[in-house]
Amino acid sequence: MKTINNMLLAACLALPLAACQKEEAPQQVERAAVPVPTTEDSASWRTYLQDQVPRHMEGITNQPYIYLVPGETTEDFEGNYERLLDKARLDLQRGIIRGNLLAYAGPNPNRVADLVVAAFEGVPENTMQGVRVVYLGSAEENPRVEAAVAPAGVEYRFVEAK
Repeated sequence: MKTINNMLLAACLALPLAACQKEEAPQQVERAAVPVPTTEDSASWRTYLQDQVPRHMEGITNQPYIYLVPGETTEDFEGNYERLLDKARLDLQRGIIRGNLLAYAGPNPNRVADLVVAAFEGVPENTMQGVRVVYLGSAEENPRVEAAVAPAGVEYRFVEAK
C-alpha cells in the first residue's frame, strides 16, 4: 500500500514538472471562414459579420461600427433601411476618428452599396484618415462604393461576399 501511494505521489509531482519543461511556442490556428449566408436570415448574417469583421481589425483600437442592411423581404424593410441610413449619416456627421472601422454588409449588395454611397454624401475630403471602411458585397458594386468613400481619405477594403 505504501509503495502504491509513493508511486502515485511521484506521478502527480512529475506531471506538472514535465509540462513546465516544454518550450513550445503557442500555435496560432487559422479558423475556417464562416460562409456567406444564402438567405436573408439576419442571425446568419450577424454570425457571418462576427467572423469577418475581426479579420480586418488589425491596427483598429476602437469598437467597430457595423451596418447590417436587412433583407428586402423583411417586414417594414423600407422603414428599417431609412432608420439605418439615418444612423449611418449621423455617425459620419458626428465624426469618425482615426482607429475606427466601419463595416457594411447585407443580403442585397446593391442596397448595401446604396447605403454607403448615401451615407458618405457630403463628408468633407480627407476628414477620415486612419479610418478603415470594409464593404462586404459584390464585385459589381465595389467600384461605386470605393468611389463614394475615397474622397473622405479612408483606408478601403473590399470583401467579396459570394
